[in-house]
Amino acid sequence: MLRINVLTVLLFLGLTAIAQNRKLSGVVTDGTTGKGIPSATVSIKGNKGSNRATDADGRFSLSVVNGKITLQVSAIGYVAKDLQVDAGTNEVTVSLAQSVENLSEVVVTALGIRREKKTLTYASQSINGDELRKAANINFMDALSGKAAGVNIFTSSSGAGGSTKVVLRGNKSLNGLSEPLYVIDGIPMVNNKGGQPGSYGGTDQGDGLSAINPEDIESMTVLRGANAALLYGSQGANGVVVITTKRGRSGKVTVNFNSSTTFDKVFNLPAFQYDYGAVNGSDYSWAMTKGSGYKRGYIENFFRTGVDATNSVSIAGGSDKTSVYFSYANTSATGVMPTNTYTRHNITLNQSTKLLKDKLTLSSNVMLSSEISRNRPGAGYYNNPLTGLYLFARERDFDSYKNNYQVFDSTRNLYKMNWYSTEEKQNNPYWEINNDPKFAKTYRIIASAKAAYEITKNLKFEARGSIDYADKLFDNRYAAGGNSVSVSPNGTWSYTKYTDQSLYTDGILNYNNKFGDFSVTAIAGASYQRNVFNDGMTVGNGTVSLQYPNFFTFANIPNNVMFKQTINRSIKEGVLANATIGYKEMLFLDLAGRNDWASTLALTGNQSYFYPSVGLTAIVSEMIKMPEYISFFKLRASTTKTANDVPFNVVSPNNTIGGTGTANATGGISRNTQVPFSNLKPEEIASTEYGAEMRFLNGRLGFDFTYYNATSTNQFLRLSAPSGSGYTFYYVNAGKITNNGFELTVNAEPIRKADFRWTTAVNLAQNKNKIVELIASNPNYQVGGDDEGFASIIKAGGSFNDVYIYKFNRNDAGQIILDTKGVPTKAKTQTLVGNVNPDYLLGWNNTFNYKNFFLSLLVNGKFGGVAFSKTEAFLDAYGVSARSAADRNGGQMSINAIQGTTAVTTIAPDVYYSSIGDRNRIMEPYVFSRTNVRLAQFVLGYTFPAKNKNAVIKDASVSLIGRNLFFFYKKAPYDPEQAMSTNNSMQSNDVFSMPATRSYGINVKLTF
Repeated sequence: MLRINVLTVLLFLGLTAIAQNRKLSGVVTDGTTGKGIPSATVSIKGNKGSNRATDADGRFSLSVVNGKITLQVSAIGYVAKDLQVDAGTNEVTVSLAQSVENLSEVVVTALGIRREKKTLTYASQSINGDELRKAANINFMDALSGKAAGVNIFTSSSGAGGSTKVVLRGNKSLNGLSEPLYVIDGIPMVNNKGGQPGSYGGTDQGDGLSAINPEDIESMTVLRGANAALLYGSQGANGVVVITTKRGRSGKVTVNFNSSTTFDKVFNLPAFQYDYGAVNGSDYSWAMTKGSGYKRGYIENFFRTGVDATNSVSIAGGSDKTSVYFSYANTSATGVMPTNTYTRHNITLNQSTKLLKDKLTLSSNVMLSSEISRNRPGAGYYNNPLTGLYLFARERDFDSYKNNYQVFDSTRNLYKMNWYSTEEKQNNPYWEINNDPKFAKTYRIIASAKAAYEITKNLKFEARGSIDYADKLFDNRYAAGGNSVSVSPNGTWSYTKYTDQSLYTDGILNYNNKFGDFSVTAIAGASYQRNVFNDGMTVGNGTVSLQYPNFFTFANIPNNVMFKQTINRSIKEGVLANATIGYKEMLFLDLAGRNDWASTLALTGNQSYFYPSVGLTAIVSEMIKMPEYISFFKLRASTTKTANDVPFNVVSPNNTIGGTGTANATGGISRNTQVPFSNLKPEEIASTEYGAEMRFLNGRLGFDFTYYNATSTNQFLRLSAPSGSGYTFYYVNAGKITNNGFELTVNAEPIRKADFRWTTAVNLAQNKNKIVELIASNPNYQVGGDDEGFASIIKAGGSFNDVYIYKFNRNDAGQIILDTKGVPTKAKTQTLVGNVNPDYLLGWNNTFNYKNFFLSLLVNGKFGGVAFSKTEAFLDAYGVSARSAADRNGGQMSINAIQGTTAVTTIAPDVYYSSIGDRNRIMEPYVFSRTNVRLAQFVLGYTFPAKNKNAVIKDASVSLIGRNLFFFYKKAPYDPEQAMSTNNSMQSNDVFSMPATRSYGINVKLTF
């Protein structure tokens, strides 16, 4: 009987406990559009383990006590909200205001930690994934241009799969690329850049960014300064781009399908002439009499319409305990250069599971990608189809060389190039694209796992691990019978194969609590990272002839060409801590510190280095009563000291196997000729920033302003070793580089009505770079040198990317001095003519919503800076530019010159252009203003509303897309934002690089 009573009591208590809980369902919607907000976080106030994420429709459900509760709801890009729910309510709708007001906006910061933006003591800017995908860019970083303040982006002219150079707050390092760290869900991502073209040729080998599928990105946060990125250590010294990927949500399964097709057309080609040909079979079109019947249009017709097609599908769903997200995307691109193709496949799978009464959360993420590029366009003189295409002698029949680009050589039993010129920089363009194939392949996996355990209500521990592995192959083949200067008689082969691998793990303790008026958010942890990059081999015979023609195998490599092993290894360990102390939600003090141990500094005594950060934020609008029109006012300041990584293998360099071999023996040992750098120190960066944020008129107008100053010291500089030391060079730590400037973002909502809404944002930034000092004892020391007519030189008193060229040799009166033959002479030394970096960066982004229609317009501007074109110099020298024809039409052209003591006012066009054009001559006329303003993005679309909540298609939209449509203003004869190379020295320079393209197309999105 007693047992029955006990069971009865237990059953009663269990039923009572069940009766005290109820299921609460709801939806989180956009306060303006009424659409559901995916990935919003919903939790019960005071219950840390109750967090739920909304599904793709914005819906959620959770178990709550049978009484009055308070829901806390937040989402990236929206103002957080608390909502009281009465005991008898089982269904709620929570409407969030978009973050134009920005008072309680949640952002993802370092290590993937979500924080309210108002508490941050440094500058940050978040961009929603939908904004990045709006114009269907293949590379997500290209889509960021103009949408975030202070982000200077250079896009390779090589097309789909090409590399991108991003600089935040100026160049800080002479040795590195000064590019930010990219982080996916809190874990650093590898973004190694491959080889880049130069004046003599080459092909962009891409970077790590191109492998990421934009459809997987939920949001992106730009942490521009080292103050914000300190917790990542020296990796984050140049800023951090934090990428948050999509996740599965509790609720029913949703399927998203997205398809975009864009067409690329070449525009902004150089201005050519087709009236004057060559004389006596010359390569140069310098006839002074117009010809007749010369063909036109073959340059434009050489390029084709490029097509970029991307199709993606994602499936997301889950329960209160487990969520899953899967996506597949395929990108196929045919470039404007014939035979150029690019294919990318992406597969992403992530999951999250809660165990042990929701105290333990296990999550994982796997991202697979495959990229294959064929015949990616290059740049420079050699093996470039554009040189022969542009410089073609105008009186000749281009179609005959197009249709018969190769002729059979019976003596060698192979085809050889059919071309009229034997110059080293000219090739038949059709021979080049058909017989000189370039192949690049990258297979990549980024996999991570995380375990998060809630030790107590206020204390959580996270352990994470990841691997980022890429297998890369580059295979360039140049057929025998091509250009005899750049290709060996039996053909030239360049083969490179290597892997990049990064292993990363960390453990982080998170603490969050309140003590009366004070709040404390703190983290402490440790990290370990092991990188093995460029682990493989490379071989190339150059102009040393292969043993047999057109057999591109290792067995056919000549004996005196060495196979070279390549590798780059490093280990970095770190401990870190960060605490934010708040007082009455109006004052926040942020303290952070990190200590790193770097293997690249082993044996120096400097392998351990510490850097601190301190910041303060004051919410002035919470401290004092503000006028009614001021919604929010915040002041912030922070200062930090961090470091830049040092290269591998410089402390005690190894010898290598190298040198030439013979038929009977391999090569010998190549002895190291660098003095060991036993006291090497890391580059140091001290940074300070101040900021203010204000919102007016209930958030309909606001701005975010930041002023920063950064000083970089301990640069890594190379000097010649003393004679007789047994070495040829050595390194020292020296130098001082400063960067200072401002960043301003202005947001406004000029129109907010039931059926019509207009939001606008202006991003403006300026950076001033100065090389204060390099080698104090040698004021003439410089980095960089002449590149056949122009030079990118770094020296004390100047700035990073200063451009030097040869000007005309003039007398004191400004007259050009002619030699005894009446030819203009050039100055003895090169002269500084400007800096390629713009003075100001501007982006103006506008979105209009009228009922179910939407329109997006983005205007990008770069103001100041110079651009240089060696292409234009060659066109003039060969007499194929439009201006060379215009000046011939008058017989003579005007000039302000002097020959001996005689003033000269006219000169023959061929004499003038032959003396200044080509390479390594007078480059003064080929320096242009970089200033340009363009319509960078145009999107016009319509959203089809679902007929009811049970409809198969929950959401559908179609939009017309345009990118890079036209210039409002531009002085340069080419697009200065199309980078020939994304290394440190070739931005805004043009040496037969690909012309710019404009893109237009259609995008369709469906949600099931």
